[in-house]
Amino acid sequence: MTTDQADHPYQSGLDAGIVRYQACDDCGAWQPLQRHACRACGGTRLGWRDAAGTATIHSVTEVARAPTDAFRALAPYTLVLATLDEGPRVMAHAEPGVAIGERVRAGFLRHGEHTLLRFLRE
Repeated sequence: MTTDQADHPYQSGLDAGIVRYQACDDCGAWQPLQRHACRACGGTRLGWRDAAGTATIHSVTEVARAPTDAFRALAPYTLVLATLDEGPRVMAHAEPGVAIGERVRAGFLRHGEHTLLRFLRE
C-alpha cells in the first residue's frame, strides 16, 4: 500500500473499523466518489463523515476466479453493492449467501496490508 492510500480518509477509516463517506459541509449532500466540489450545490467545503455501518444489499456476485494473485487465496468470494443508510453506495466483500434487499452491517477483513470492507448479516 502506498503512503497516499494509507493516508486516504476512506482507507484509514477501514483500518480503524469505520466506514467513511464524503459529504458537503454546505448542503449535506453525500458524494458518490471523492470529489473537489459538491455534485448538488457546487460548494467546495467537503468533509468526511463516519457512517453507521448499516446498509441494504443492492446487487450480489460470486467471484470464482480471482482477478489477481493477491485475491486468489480468498476465492471463491462474494462481492456486493450495498447502499449505506446515509445514501452512498459502496462495493464490498460480503459473507456468502447474502441476497438483494437484505440488511447488513459492516465488518472488516484484514487481507495482506489492506483492510477490506466485508458486510455481514444483521
